Amino acid sequence: MEKRINKLHAKMKEKEIEAFFVTSKKNVRYLTGFTGTFGRLLITKNDNIFITDFRYIDQAEAQTEACRIEVINSNIVEGIGELLKKSGVRELAFESDHTTYSEFQKYREKFPVDRMIPQKNMVEELRVIKEASEVELIKKAVEISDRSFSHILNFIKPGITEKEVSLELEFSMKKGGGEANAFDFIVASGKRGAMPHGVASDKKLEVGDLITMDFGTVYRGYHSDITRTIALGEPDKKLKEIYDLVLTAQKKVIKEIKAGMTAVEADSIARDFIKNSGYGDNFGHGLGHGVGLQIHEAPKVSYSSDDILKEGMIVTDEPGIYVSGLGGVRIEDDLLIEENGCQVLNSAPKELIIL
Repeated sequence: MEKRINKLHAKMKEKEIEAFFVTSKKNVRYLTGFTGTFGRLLITKNDNIFITDFRYIDQAEAQTEACRIEVINSNIVEGIGELLKKSGVRELAFESDHTTYSEFQKYREKFPVDRMIPQKNMVEELRVIKEASEVELIKKAVEISDRSFSHILNFIKPGITEKEVSLELEFSMKKGGGEANAFDFIVASGKRGAMPHGVASDKKLEVGDLITMDFGTVYRGYHSDITRTIALGEPDKKLKEIYDLVLTAQKKVIKEIKAGMTAVEADSIARDFIKNSGYGDNFGHGLGHGVGLQIHEAPKVSYSSDDILKEGMIVTDEPGIYVSGLGGVRIEDDLLIEENGCQVLNSAPKELIIL
């Protein structure tokens, strides 16, 4: 944690920021180790102050590193204002993406500073490169999800609903060590497979359906994200053709992606192949996104992204083809970007499984 805060201090010095107010729970956790629901971090040139209230005194003392703890039990905003006054801070940077307008108004009224300076992605830019310890936690989350995929294959049968599949995935992952669902699971079968974000419904599974399942878990704060598409009985010939195209595109990304590549170049590996196969209009979303303390974080791996892939990033590789009235296919792995390639974190099978 001290190393992370020191990196933030270096960024503050580079940007000539006198003090920085961190309010995002994910960013507070990243910088201090605190996992509770209320914590703020005030970083000045000479001090790192973790701010909480009486509910989290013991937790803060047990978890936080590299900062001193200040407990404020009255008006939190006024209390932070007093800390700013004691610190002599005149200009305060804050996380503009994590501050509402009403919160900003309160800060401007109660904080005794001359200027409040909005900043974007100060901590997120540090989080984008995963440390070895973070990689291990994500690998564990991925492992839990992979095991649940194996489990769900023995659960799926005609007549059960998409919601039942979703609930069984949740139960399996939590039983296996997951803390929470990484997001609202997608279970889209039959014609609903044409919906990239087809959240599980009451639709019953039918013989001949392709079933796309997009799910993940959280392990010690870190997320996994996996998608697999399987068949319940022999699927339509056209759907098998689509499956093979998506799998080939997904594997091409694994073979070619590497550090130094732009996000647009990475996206185009799959996009150009799918387009040249006649389904360019049926792949509307980006190739992937970063995964870590949040299920969607930098970098954005897309045809519209300005990001550049760097060694140590973890991103998803999830091309898909969706045909209205027929169905769809998506296949997704989590990839650790390396200097000359990538490491695939998932081990769940991807060849078409017909139950």
